[in-house]
Amino acid sequence: MEAAEQLSTYVGVKRACDCLGVARATMYRHRSAGAQPACEAPSRVPPPLKLQADERQAVLELLHSERFVDASPHTIHATLLEEGLYPCSVRTMYRILAEEGEVRERRAVVRHPQYAKPELLATGPNQLWSWDITKLKGPVKWTYFYLYVILDVFSRYVVGWMVAPRESATLAKKLIAQSCAKQAIVPGQLTIHADRGSSMKSKAVALLLADLGVTKTHSRPHVSNDNPFSESQFKTLKYRPQFPQRFGSLEDSRAFCRPFFRWYNTKHRHSGIAFMTPEDVHYGRSAQVLQARSATLDAAFEAHPQRFKGKRPAPKEPPQAVWINPPVDDVKEEREVA
Repeated sequence: MEAAEQLSTYVGVKRACDCLGVARATMYRHRSAGAQPACEAPSRVPPPLKLQADERQAVLELLHSERFVDASPHTIHATLLEEGLYPCSVRTMYRILAEEGEVRERRAVVRHPQYAKPELLATGPNQLWSWDITKLKGPVKWTYFYLYVILDVFSRYVVGWMVAPRESATLAKKLIAQSCAKQAIVPGQLTIHADRGSSMKSKAVALLLADLGVTKTHSRPHVSNDNPFSESQFKTLKYRPQFPQRFGSLEDSRAFCRPFFRWYNTKHRHSGIAFMTPEDVHYGRSAQVLQARSATLDAAFEAHPQRFKGKRPAPKEPPQAVWINPPVDDVKEEREVA
Protein backbone atom coordinates (compact mmCIF):
# COMPACT_ATOMS: atom_id res chain seq x y z
CA MET A 1 0.00 0.00 0.00
CA GLU A 2 2.92 2.32 0.74
CA ALA A 3 4.22 1.77 -2.81
CA ALA A 4 0.84 2.79 -4.23
CA GLU A 5 0.84 5.91 -2.07
CA GLN A 6 4.30 6.89 -3.30
CA LEU A 7 3.55 6.17 -6.95
CA SER A 8 0.28 8.13 -6.81
CA THR A 9 2.17 11.33 -6.15
CA TYR A 10 3.74 11.05 -9.62
CA VAL A 11 1.10 9.43 -11.86
CA GLY A 12 -2.13 9.88 -9.92
CA VAL A 13 -4.22 7.54 -7.84
CA LYS A 14 -6.04 5.80 -10.70
CA ARG A 15 -2.91 4.91 -12.68
CA ALA A 16 -1.04 3.86 -9.57
CA CYS A 17 -3.82 1.55 -8.47
CA ASP A 18 -4.21 0.09 -11.98
CA CYS A 19 -0.48 -0.63 -12.25
CA LEU A 20 -0.26 -2.30 -8.84
CA GLY A 21 -3.62 -4.07 -8.99
CA VAL A 22 -5.01 -2.28 -5.95
CA ALA A 23 -8.58 -1.07 -5.69
CA ARG A 24 -8.87 2.69 -5.25
CA ALA A 25 -11.42 2.18 -2.48
CA THR A 26 -8.81 0.19 -0.56
CA MET A 27 -6.31 2.99 -0.94
CA TYR A 28 -8.75 5.66 0.24
CA ARG A 29 -9.78 3.49 3.18
CA HIS A 30 -6.13 3.04 4.06
CA ARG A 31 -5.65 6.79 4.00
CA SER A 32 -8.70 7.49 6.13
CA ALA A 33 -7.57 4.95 8.72
CA GLY A 34 -4.29 6.81 9.09
CA ALA A 35 -2.31 3.93 7.57
CA GLN A 36 -3.40 1.72 10.48
CA PRO A 37 -3.82 -2.00 9.76
CA ALA A 38 -7.37 -2.78 8.76
CA CYS A 39 -9.50 -4.60 11.29
CA GLU A 40 -10.45 -8.14 10.53
CA ALA A 41 -13.90 -8.54 9.09
CA PRO A 42 -16.35 -9.76 11.72
CA SER A 43 -17.48 -13.32 11.34
CA ARG A 44 -20.84 -13.67 9.69
CA VAL A 45 -23.69 -14.31 12.08
CA PRO A 46 -25.82 -17.23 10.88
CA PRO A 47 -29.41 -16.28 9.97
CA PRO A 48 -31.84 -16.91 12.82
CA LEU A 49 -34.14 -18.95 10.56
CA LYS A 50 -31.40 -21.34 9.47
CA LEU A 51 -31.84 -24.98 10.45
CA GLN A 52 -29.52 -26.25 13.13
CA ALA A 53 -27.09 -29.00 12.23
CA ASP A 54 -29.19 -31.68 13.92
CA GLU A 55 -32.36 -30.39 12.24
CA ARG A 56 -30.68 -30.42 8.83
CA GLN A 57 -29.47 -33.99 9.40
CA ALA A 58 -32.99 -35.04 10.39
CA VAL A 59 -34.43 -33.58 7.17
CA LEU A 60 -31.74 -35.31 5.10
CA GLU A 61 -32.47 -38.66 6.76
CA LEU A 62 -36.16 -38.11 6.09
CA LEU A 63 -35.46 -37.47 2.40
CA HIS A 64 -33.28 -40.61 2.29
CA SER A 65 -35.82 -42.77 4.07
CA GLU A 66 -37.25 -45.75 2.23
CA ARG A 67 -40.68 -44.11 2.28
CA PHE A 68 -39.61 -40.94 0.46
CA VAL A 69 -36.46 -41.96 -1.40
CA ASP A 70 -38.27 -41.85 -4.78
CA ALA A 71 -40.54 -38.90 -4.03
CA SER A 72 -40.02 -35.25 -4.93
CA PRO A 73 -39.68 -32.58 -2.21
CA HIS A 74 -43.08 -31.18 -3.18
CA THR A 75 -44.67 -34.61 -2.67
CA ILE A 76 -42.85 -35.14 0.62
CA HIS A 77 -43.84 -31.70 1.87
CA ALA A 78 -47.53 -32.20 1.03
CA THR A 79 -47.59 -35.65 2.61
CA LEU A 80 -46.02 -34.44 5.86
CA LEU A 81 -48.41 -31.50 6.08
CA GLU A 82 -51.35 -33.89 5.98
CA GLU A 83 -49.72 -35.82 8.83
CA GLY A 84 -49.27 -32.65 10.90
CA LEU A 85 -45.49 -32.40 10.37
CA TYR A 86 -43.50 -29.42 9.07
CA PRO A 87 -39.74 -30.07 9.12
CA CYS A 88 -38.90 -27.21 6.71
CA SER A 89 -39.97 -25.55 3.47
CA VAL A 90 -39.83 -27.18 0.03
CA ARG A 91 -37.09 -24.78 -1.01
CA THR A 92 -34.99 -25.79 1.99
CA MET A 93 -35.39 -29.47 1.03
CA TYR A 94 -34.15 -28.69 -2.45
CA ARG A 95 -31.26 -26.65 -1.01
CA ILE A 96 -30.18 -29.52 1.23
CA LEU A 97 -30.34 -32.01 -1.62
CA ALA A 98 -28.36 -29.64 -3.86
CA GLU A 99 -25.64 -29.31 -1.22
CA GLU A 100 -25.40 -33.10 -1.20
CA GLY A 101 -25.25 -33.25 -5.00
CA GLU A 102 -28.52 -35.17 -5.24
CA VAL A 103 -30.58 -32.89 -7.50
CA ARG A 104 -30.60 -34.17 -11.06
CA GLU A 105 -32.87 -35.28 -13.90
CA ARG A 106 -34.12 -38.74 -12.94
CA ARG A 107 -35.57 -39.61 -16.32
CA ALA A 108 -33.49 -41.28 -19.01
CA VAL A 109 -33.31 -38.16 -21.16
CA VAL A 110 -31.38 -38.34 -24.42
CA ARG A 111 -28.36 -36.09 -24.20
CA HIS A 112 -27.25 -35.04 -27.67
CA PRO A 113 -23.52 -34.59 -28.19
CA GLN A 114 -22.10 -31.17 -28.89
CA TYR A 115 -20.98 -31.09 -32.53
CA ALA A 116 -18.06 -28.84 -33.37
CA LYS A 117 -18.61 -26.25 -36.08
CA PRO A 118 -16.58 -27.24 -39.17
CA GLU A 119 -14.05 -24.53 -40.06
CA LEU A 120 -12.57 -25.40 -43.46
CA LEU A 121 -10.24 -23.31 -45.63
CA ALA A 122 -9.36 -23.55 -49.33
CA THR A 123 -6.60 -21.42 -50.86
CA GLY A 124 -6.57 -23.16 -54.23
CA PRO A 125 -8.41 -25.67 -56.43
CA ASN A 126 -8.74 -29.32 -55.40
CA GLN A 127 -8.13 -28.61 -51.72
CA LEU A 128 -11.73 -28.63 -50.51
CA TRP A 129 -14.74 -30.23 -52.19
CA SER A 130 -18.36 -30.10 -51.15
CA TRP A 131 -20.90 -32.67 -52.26
CA ASP A 132 -24.60 -33.26 -51.78
CA ILE A 133 -27.62 -35.01 -53.26
CA THR A 134 -30.87 -33.35 -54.29
CA LYS A 135 -34.18 -34.73 -55.56
CA LEU A 136 -35.55 -34.09 -59.04
CA LYS A 137 -39.29 -34.67 -59.44
CA GLY A 138 -40.23 -37.61 -61.65
CA PRO A 139 -43.15 -37.97 -64.09
CA VAL A 140 -45.75 -38.69 -61.40
CA LYS A 141 -46.26 -37.76 -57.78
CA TRP A 142 -43.90 -39.33 -55.23
CA THR A 143 -41.37 -40.34 -57.85
CA TYR A 144 -37.90 -38.78 -57.83
CA PHE A 145 -34.53 -38.95 -59.48
CA TYR A 146 -31.42 -38.20 -57.42
CA LEU A 147 -28.78 -35.74 -58.57
CA TYR A 148 -25.29 -36.17 -57.04
CA VAL A 149 -23.00 -33.12 -57.41
CA ILE A 150 -19.38 -32.66 -56.25
CA LEU A 151 -18.26 -29.02 -56.22
CA ASP A 152 -14.82 -27.47 -55.73
CA VAL A 153 -15.30 -24.83 -53.03
CA PHE A 154 -12.47 -22.54 -54.13
CA SER A 155 -13.36 -22.33 -57.84
CA ARG A 156 -17.05 -23.39 -57.72
CA TYR A 157 -16.18 -25.87 -60.49
CA VAL A 158 -18.36 -28.99 -60.67
CA VAL A 159 -15.80 -31.79 -60.74
CA GLY A 160 -18.40 -34.56 -60.95
CA TRP A 161 -22.12 -35.16 -61.18
CA MET A 162 -24.51 -38.03 -61.72
CA VAL A 163 -28.28 -38.61 -61.91
CA ALA A 164 -29.44 -41.94 -60.50
CA PRO A 165 -32.82 -43.58 -59.78
CA ARG A 166 -31.98 -43.93 -56.07
CA GLU A 167 -29.71 -42.67 -53.34
CA SER A 168 -26.97 -45.21 -52.84
CA ALA A 169 -23.62 -45.29 -51.07
CA THR A 170 -22.25 -47.52 -53.83
CA LEU A 171 -23.11 -44.96 -56.50
CA ALA A 172 -21.66 -42.15 -54.39
CA LYS A 173 -18.46 -44.15 -53.95
CA LYS A 174 -18.19 -44.63 -57.70
CA LEU A 175 -18.69 -40.91 -58.44
CA ILE A 176 -16.12 -39.81 -55.85
CA ALA A 177 -13.54 -42.30 -57.13
CA GLN A 178 -14.01 -41.17 -60.74
CA SER A 179 -13.82 -37.49 -59.80
CA CYS A 180 -10.63 -37.98 -57.81
CA ALA A 181 -9.05 -39.89 -60.69
CA LYS A 182 -10.08 -37.22 -63.20
CA GLN A 183 -8.57 -34.43 -61.08
CA ALA A 184 -5.43 -36.48 -60.26
CA ILE A 185 -5.93 -36.19 -56.50
CA VAL A 186 -2.98 -37.42 -54.43
CA PRO A 187 -3.17 -38.62 -50.81
CA GLY A 188 -3.26 -35.83 -48.25
CA GLN A 189 -4.31 -33.18 -50.78
CA LEU A 190 -8.08 -33.06 -50.51
CA THR A 191 -10.84 -32.62 -47.93
CA ILE A 192 -14.41 -33.57 -48.86
CA HIS A 193 -17.25 -31.96 -46.93
CA ALA A 194 -20.86 -33.14 -46.87
CA ASP A 195 -23.94 -33.15 -44.70
CA ARG A 196 -25.06 -36.12 -42.61
CA GLY A 197 -27.10 -38.05 -45.16
CA SER A 198 -27.02 -41.82 -45.16
CA SER A 199 -24.79 -41.99 -48.24
CA MET A 200 -22.42 -39.33 -46.90
CA LYS A 201 -21.91 -41.20 -43.62
CA SER A 202 -21.86 -44.67 -45.15
CA LYS A 203 -19.07 -47.10 -44.40
CA ALA A 204 -18.38 -47.68 -48.12
CA VAL A 205 -17.66 -44.00 -48.74
CA ALA A 206 -15.59 -43.72 -45.56
CA LEU A 207 -13.40 -46.67 -46.56
CA LEU A 208 -12.94 -45.29 -50.07
CA LEU A 209 -11.84 -41.89 -48.78
CA ALA A 210 -9.44 -43.57 -46.35
CA ASP A 211 -7.91 -45.56 -49.21
CA LEU A 212 -7.55 -42.40 -51.33
CA GLY A 213 -6.02 -40.42 -48.47
CA VAL A 214 -8.90 -37.92 -48.50
CA THR A 215 -10.10 -36.25 -45.31
CA LYS A 216 -13.86 -36.21 -44.77
CA THR A 217 -15.88 -33.75 -42.70
CA HIS A 218 -19.61 -33.40 -42.01
CA SER A 219 -22.02 -30.60 -41.24
CA ARG A 220 -23.68 -30.28 -37.89
CA PRO A 221 -27.16 -31.84 -37.72
CA HIS A 222 -29.92 -29.59 -39.06
CA VAL A 223 -27.47 -26.77 -39.96
CA SER A 224 -27.68 -26.05 -43.68
CA ASN A 225 -25.20 -23.17 -43.36
CA ASP A 226 -22.43 -25.71 -42.87
CA ASN A 227 -22.74 -26.76 -46.52
CA PRO A 228 -23.58 -23.46 -48.25
CA PHE A 229 -21.78 -23.94 -51.55
CA SER A 230 -23.67 -27.08 -52.56
CA GLU A 231 -26.96 -25.54 -51.47
CA SER A 232 -26.24 -22.43 -53.56
CA GLN A 233 -25.38 -24.53 -56.60
CA PHE A 234 -28.65 -26.45 -56.34
CA LYS A 235 -30.52 -23.15 -56.15
CA THR A 236 -28.81 -21.97 -59.36
CA LEU A 237 -29.90 -25.22 -61.01
CA LYS A 238 -33.53 -25.10 -59.93
CA TYR A 239 -34.01 -21.39 -60.59
CA ARG A 240 -32.96 -21.66 -64.22
CA PRO A 241 -35.82 -20.66 -66.58
CA GLN A 242 -35.49 -23.97 -68.43
CA PHE A 243 -35.79 -26.09 -65.29
CA PRO A 244 -38.97 -28.15 -65.74
CA GLN A 245 -41.68 -28.82 -63.20
CA ARG A 246 -41.12 -32.55 -63.64
CA PHE A 247 -38.82 -34.82 -65.62
CA GLY A 248 -40.40 -37.44 -67.84
CA SER A 249 -37.72 -40.07 -67.31
CA LEU A 250 -34.22 -40.67 -66.03
CA GLU A 251 -32.75 -39.96 -69.46
CA ASP A 252 -34.77 -36.77 -69.63
CA SER A 253 -33.16 -35.50 -66.40
CA ARG A 254 -29.69 -36.44 -67.63
CA ALA A 255 -30.32 -34.69 -70.95
CA PHE A 256 -31.15 -31.52 -69.04
CA CYS A 257 -28.15 -31.72 -66.66
CA ARG A 258 -25.49 -32.24 -69.36
CA PRO A 259 -25.80 -28.78 -70.98
CA PHE A 260 -26.53 -27.15 -67.62
CA PHE A 261 -23.26 -28.25 -66.01
CA ARG A 262 -21.37 -27.45 -69.20
CA TRP A 263 -22.82 -23.94 -69.03
CA TYR A 264 -22.23 -23.69 -65.27
CA ASN A 265 -18.53 -24.56 -65.55
CA THR A 266 -17.62 -22.69 -68.74
CA LYS A 267 -20.12 -19.83 -69.21
CA HIS A 268 -21.66 -18.95 -65.86
CA ARG A 269 -20.23 -15.74 -64.38
CA HIS A 270 -20.17 -16.55 -60.69
CA SER A 271 -20.55 -13.62 -58.28
CA GLY A 272 -18.47 -15.36 -55.60
CA ILE A 273 -15.37 -15.46 -57.82
CA ALA A 274 -15.46 -11.91 -59.24
CA PHE A 275 -17.82 -12.91 -62.06
CA MET A 276 -15.32 -15.26 -63.64
CA THR A 277 -16.26 -18.71 -64.83
CA PRO A 278 -15.50 -21.65 -62.53
CA GLU A 279 -13.37 -23.22 -65.25
CA ASP A 280 -11.08 -20.17 -65.49
CA VAL A 281 -10.49 -20.14 -61.72
CA HIS A 282 -10.14 -23.90 -61.42
CA TYR A 283 -7.52 -24.21 -64.12
CA GLY A 284 -5.53 -21.10 -63.20
CA ARG A 285 -6.63 -18.73 -65.93
CA SER A 286 -7.87 -15.99 -63.59
CA ALA A 287 -4.64 -13.97 -63.96
CA GLN A 288 -5.08 -13.74 -67.73
CA VAL A 289 -8.72 -12.73 -67.29
CA LEU A 290 -7.75 -10.00 -64.80
CA GLN A 291 -5.04 -8.77 -67.16
CA ALA A 292 -7.53 -8.46 -70.03
CA ARG A 293 -10.04 -6.65 -67.81
CA SER A 294 -7.33 -4.30 -66.53
CA ALA A 295 -6.23 -3.45 -70.07
CA THR A 296 -9.80 -2.57 -71.02
CA LEU A 297 -10.27 -0.39 -67.94
CA ASP A 298 -6.92 1.33 -68.51
CA ALA A 299 -7.90 2.18 -72.09
CA ALA A 300 -11.23 3.55 -70.90
CA PHE A 301 -9.48 5.63 -68.25
CA GLU A 302 -6.99 7.06 -70.72
CA ALA A 303 -9.79 8.00 -73.09
CA HIS A 304 -12.08 9.60 -70.50
CA PRO A 305 -10.35 10.10 -67.11
CA GLN A 306 -13.02 12.57 -66.00
CA ARG A 307 -15.61 9.80 -66.04
CA PHE A 308 -13.65 8.03 -63.30
CA LYS A 309 -13.04 11.24 -61.29
CA GLY A 310 -9.33 10.92 -61.89
CA LYS A 311 -9.02 7.55 -60.11
CA ARG A 312 -7.75 4.68 -62.21
CA PRO A 313 -10.24 1.77 -62.00
CA ALA A 314 -9.19 -1.76 -61.16
CA PRO A 315 -11.11 -4.98 -61.81
CA LYS A 316 -12.48 -6.97 -58.90
CA GLU A 317 -10.27 -9.91 -58.02
CA PRO A 318 -11.49 -13.35 -56.92
CA PRO A 319 -10.89 -14.26 -53.27
CA GLN A 320 -7.53 -15.76 -52.38
CA ALA A 321 -9.07 -17.90 -49.64
CA VAL A 322 -12.54 -19.40 -49.26
CA TRP A 323 -13.93 -20.55 -45.91
CA ILE A 324 -16.70 -22.77 -44.73
CA ASN A 325 -17.52 -21.12 -41.39
CA PRO A 326 -14.58 -18.72 -40.98
CA PRO A 327 -13.37 -18.28 -37.39
CA VAL A 328 -15.14 -15.49 -35.54
CA ASP A 329 -11.90 -13.59 -34.87
CA ASP A 330 -11.07 -13.54 -38.59
CA VAL A 331 -14.53 -12.23 -39.44
CA LYS A 332 -14.17 -9.40 -36.90
CA GLU A 333 -10.75 -8.46 -38.29
CA GLU A 334 -12.10 -8.38 -41.85
CA ARG A 335 -14.95 -6.07 -40.77
CA GLU A 336 -12.55 -3.77 -38.95
CA VAL A 337 -10.28 -3.55 -42.00
CA ALA A 338 -13.26 -2.85 -44.26
